[in-house]
Amino acid sequence: MESLETELSRARELSVRELADAIESIGFECTRCGECCTAETAETGETEPHTATLFPDEARNLRTAASERSGDDKGWRDVARPMPYGIETDEGGDRSGETFEWAIQTDPCGDCTFYTERDDGTGACTVHEDRPLVCRTYPFSVALGGTSQPMGEAVDREGLVRAHECEGLGRDISRDEAETLAEALKQRAIRELEEAIDVRENYKPQPDAEGVIVHDSEGRKRPDGTSLD
Repeated sequence: MESLETELSRARELSVRELADAIESIGFECTRCGECCTAETAETGETEPHTATLFPDEARNLRTAASERSGDDKGWRDVARPMPYGIETDEGGDRSGETFEWAIQTDPCGDCTFYTERDDGTGACTVHEDRPLVCRTYPFSVALGGTSQPMGEAVDREGLVRAHECEGLGRDISRDEAETLAEALKQRAIRELEEAIDVRENYKPQPDAEGVIVHDSEGRKRPDGTSLD
């Protein structure tokens, strides 16, 4: 397996033109179905809350954007939550464990807290202009080690570009849109690898710690985003 540093060098050398070629070849148009923003139904029939990765600075940007739109001072928990992987809940409902990512906050139904549905039934994002990279690049990812594949198995691929299940795949996309998406896709690959390297360098195991700890590129944090360092 290549080191994260090697993969980061590859990510920085990605050709936006070639990524755009791949996206154009696969094809994509958002149908506003809302599937990428809402809770998923697992094979067991149970509903799994929506999970979309969020970098620390993206969480702060979302706080600012959400506060401006609502007129209220939104807190960290209003926009972000610890990624559930690695966290356990006991019989009393107390949660504990360590995790290494933030996820966009969800509503009681498990949908993205920023998702809304229009009168015509189509989905909409209330912070669309400030949405994080994982949302800007859906349903695509780059097949580099250390980058995330948060959308299940790829259903189509072209070069290093992977396309994940979405009803908008296979539709015509303009060159300008493909290039914009490609630029965001490259940026996301670089950011994911930079984040992974920083998390590795800053990681301090907390085997006896109580509650939930999130290890991100800025250090150890509580679920409300405050530092433990």
